[in-house]
Amino acid sequence: MRRREFIAGLGSAAVWPASVRAQQPSPMRRIGVLLILITDDPDTRAQIEAFLQGLAQLGWTDGRNVRIDYRWGLGNADNIRKSAVELTTLALDVILAAGGASLVGPLLQATHTVPIVFTYASDPVAAGFIDSLARPGGNATGF
Repeated sequence: MRRREFIAGLGSAAVWPASVRAQQPSPMRRIGVLLILITDDPDTRAQIEAFLQGLAQLGWTDGRNVRIDYRWGLGNADNIRKSAVELTTLALDVILAAGGASLVGPLLQATHTVPIVFTYASDPVAAGFIDSLARPGGNATGF
C-alpha cells in the first residue's frame, strides 16, 4: 500500500460517524415487579433477594444494565389494580407478578402487549390466564 493511499484511508475513516466506528451500548432493560405483600415482610425480602441473585447469575445487575420497578399490592385489590395500571405505563420489557393469581388478572386487564411472568397460580388455565400449559398464548406465562 502506498503512503498516500494509507493517509487517504485514515482521513476517510476519521469522518465516519462515531456510531459506525464504536459499538453501541445495550439499552437499559426494564422489569416491573408486582408483589402482593408489604415491603417489610421477611418472605418478600427473601424472594426479592433470590430474584436479584438469579438475575446477577445471568449477567443482569439492577442499575447497570437493567432497571427494576417495584410495586406493592399490600394485600388490597384496589392497590393491586392501581399498581398494575401504573406498571403498564412505564414502557417495561416484562412484568413479574410475584405472589399469586390475584395479581395476574389485573395485569392482564391493564395490558395485552407487555409480557407477564407469574408465579404461584394454582390453575392458570382454569383461571383464564393462559390457553394451555404447553402453549400459553397471549402475553402471560408462568407456573
